[in-house]
Amino acid sequence: MPFPFPAAPVIETPRLILRADRAEDFDDFATLWADAAVTRFIGGKPFTRTESWTRFLRNAGLWPVLGYGYWAIEDRSTGAYRGNIGFADFERGIDSIRGVPEAGWVLHPQAHGQGLATEIVGAITRWADANLPHPETACIIDPGNVPSIRVAEKNGFVAQGLVDFAGGTTRVFKRARR
Repeated sequence: MPFPFPAAPVIETPRLILRADRAEDFDDFATLWADAAVTRFIGGKPFTRTESWTRFLRNAGLWPVLGYGYWAIEDRSTGAYRGNIGFADFERGIDSIRGVPEAGWVLHPQAHGQGLATEIVGAITRWADANLPHPETACIIDPGNVPSIRVAEKNGFVAQGLVDFAGGTTRVFKRARR
């Protein structure tokens, strides 16, 4: 498969810019992933700076390998770093999503409750529909993460059931290309 996007293309929404991560984003990225409120439903514990660096580099490596990946989220009016969003194949061992681009998003707590996640998940799913050959995308969400479940459902993801994952239970969602 040719890799049409060696780096993240820029996507703009009314309030945000989705762009490739930059080295200067790392301090904000590490601060985000060190926040217990952020990681509550993503692994359950804050990340060390070293763990954040590994995740940061992993995200950057998705684009040249898969042709899709994660974007940094930047506030359009202030330039502030707001989080990460994108698609990946993390080889999680969940049969129902093997080979399916998996959407994921994480926003700074100051950006919660403003409809920003719904806005950007909509933007990346439209991008995937127009640019990826896959007939569907997926996401996995902790059953207790009600706000993320609502975001997924608003953007056309449909619950497929629960699976055992990483010592707990997670809900699988899928969305057919439109």
